[in-house]
Amino acid sequence: MPIRQTLDNLEPHFHKGGRYEKFYPLFEAVDTIFYAPPNVAKTTAHVRDGVDLKRIMITVWMCTFPAMLFGMWNAGWQANTAIDAGFSSMGGWREAIMMTLAGGHDPGSLWANFVLGATYFLPIYLVTFAVGGFWEVLFAIKRGHEVNEGFFVTSVLFALILPATIPLWQVALGITFGIVIGKEIFGGTGKNFLNPALTGRAFLYFAYPAQISGDAVWVAADGYSGATALSIAFQDGMASLASTFSWWDAFLGFVPGSVGETSTLAILIGAVVLLWTRIASWRIMLGVFLGMVATSALFNLSLR
Repeated sequence: MPIRQTLDNLEPHFHKGGRYEKFYPLFEAVDTIFYAPPNVAKTTAHVRDGVDLKRIMITVWMCTFPAMLFGMWNAGWQANTAIDAGFSSMGGWREAIMMTLAGGHDPGSLWANFVLGATYFLPIYLVTFAVGGFWEVLFAIKRGHEVNEGFFVTSVLFALILPATIPLWQVALGITFGIVIGKEIFGGTGKNFLNPALTGRAFLYFAYPAQISGDAVWVAADGYSGATALSIAFQDGMASLASTFSWWDAFLGFVPGSVGETSTLAILIGAVVLLWTRIASWRIMLGVFLGMVATSALFNLSLR
């Protein structure tokens, strides 16, 4: 039986008065992921189109793929380079996967780097999606509204701004704090003034600083210590940074850091797509950028 026909047959059971009424948010989430809703627009005040908010958020989610894919490669490359220099691998099931799929820790192998990076990032993302999705569905069921499509974006952003070596139980705690405290406690989407992904990361930073800061958390090699570009600039100055990393390395992302935040180029690719599709506003992007530059400049002046 086709999926569309199956969903149509099940739909009456999930609406008000149906046997599974309280699980309607789950049904609606599945239905609108695969099919455009029939009532996207019914009045003349709307464009009659099948692109609803859920599909817009999925597009935003897909625009993180360049940073995600490069981040997995870079995390693997950083670790394989350290291991090739004499440091030990982290071992465990990841080592078994590396030996099976890549045959070793060759930093010159695109595949070996990607596989190792994926063994760190994918578990982080799966835990984020499962635990965060649980809270989203729970609050949707209790409040009787649809599952918010913005969680697609929150989940991937949270995973991308974490170091590859973060313990998975801390990932679960972080996304729980971000969703529950950063969003749902204020009433949910549209009522929260905190970004859930950043709220979760801030919680981890203050609660477990040893696993999310310092020089030992960015590269997945046992005993290896390597500072991020920002840390080097802060501690030793720009001259030391220039001798450690080139501007080209920093732009492309060949530096230690959180999985998805090292490559400016990969992030810009996603930004260009969002601007081209008119999902993002260049005015807002420019305003945020100028605000960041101005605030950073003021702090730098005040510290001199």
